[in-house]
Amino acid sequence: MKRTRKLLLVLVVLLLLSQIPFAYRRYKLRRLSKAIQSVNSSHTALANDSFTEYQGVMHVHSFLGGHSSGTFQEIISAAKSNQLQFVIMTEHAEKEIDTAAMTLNGIHDGVLFVNGNEVSSESGDRLLLIPGDHSALDADKQPTVVIAANARVRSSRSIIAYPDDFKAWGNEFDGIEVYNVFTNAKEYNRAIAFFDALWCFSSYSDLMFANFYRRPASVLNKWDQMQVNGGLIATAGNDAHSNVGLSLNDSSGNRLFGIKLDPYSTSFHLVRMHVLLPGHTTLNEATLLDSITAGHCYIGFDVFGDASDFRFTAANASMVVIQGDEIRLQPQTRLRVSLPVSARVVMIKDGVVFLDETGVTQKEIQVSERGVYRVEVYLPQLGKPVGVQPWIISNPIYVR
Repeated sequence: MKRTRKLLLVLVVLLLLSQIPFAYRRYKLRRLSKAIQSVNSSHTALANDSFTEYQGVMHVHSFLGGHSSGTFQEIISAAKSNQLQFVIMTEHAEKEIDTAAMTLNGIHDGVLFVNGNEVSSESGDRLLLIPGDHSALDADKQPTVVIAANARVRSSRSIIAYPDDFKAWGNEFDGIEVYNVFTNAKEYNRAIAFFDALWCFSSYSDLMFANFYRRPASVLNKWDQMQVNGGLIATAGNDAHSNVGLSLNDSSGNRLFGIKLDPYSTSFHLVRMHVLLPGHTTLNEATLLDSITAGHCYIGFDVFGDASDFRFTAANASMVVIQGDEIRLQPQTRLRVSLPVSARVVMIKDGVVFLDETGVTQKEIQVSERGVYRVEVYLPQLGKPVGVQPWIISNPIYVR
């Protein structure tokens, strides 16, 4: 009996010792939360800007098409609570039903919803088709490039999803999902995730994202290589399913107990698309998708600070353009970055870093070479590991 008690005591001690790292991780998230509050309190809005900025999310699933139990009302409520202006749905294609026709579309409670599909080609490549339609039902029997070509005929956009596993590389597509929450989360050790949830979920459910968030280096490198010959817009996918957690249901399916680790309200806070529309252009499906296709948008990891009011522009003697646009190289061609808070700016030309400067709110440089220029912004004041991961990823400006 005494031996059993000693063994139990040892096990309890070991269990308690094993929780020290998780208690420390909770402490670090608390410090991170305070640092984010400081960043947001110093945010300075743009004055006299000629664009209206809209925030939203892409790559969202509901109960349609399986893989999720999320309801339309949960999605609408989460969009409202996150003060989003748009949500792009990407329902999995199903054989018997047109999920794109059945999902959220149009204005719901003041939020613009655009219907779309996530499809898999005959080779297993994944594409987001926006808007989607019944043609997605047979996508798994078609080559990837054919799906993209057919989408273009019907004025739909095709976005490369899960590029790490993509095979049919080319310029037939409109964009590439350079960051995906689900893909990144797969690197998160499940055992560690379980204890992190026990310690942190109640207070820092969204900041638990910081424990696995990493710059998508391989995808960004591939995107940079492709940009030399054409323009693929960069998007980020929340890949929101609201399907991670534990629950106990009765025989009728009613939930008796449960915890959901990825509710839409959390997913919609992690990463967002910031879209720029000229002047007072009305936000609707056409203007939203036109602006995204033009690259007039950037990726913001807003969970680490409000990323709105970032601008990346270029000017020469005759014109001013924004990210996504082309500009002719002239003697006085200049690039300009404007930020709402002091940050580290990394400017990349043709995939190679040529400017890396910290403490920047405004930066203007003269360029003397043609190339594809884009920007990544970091917040070193948040400390490691978040401070060494990008807060903002811009789309490029093409100096021709």
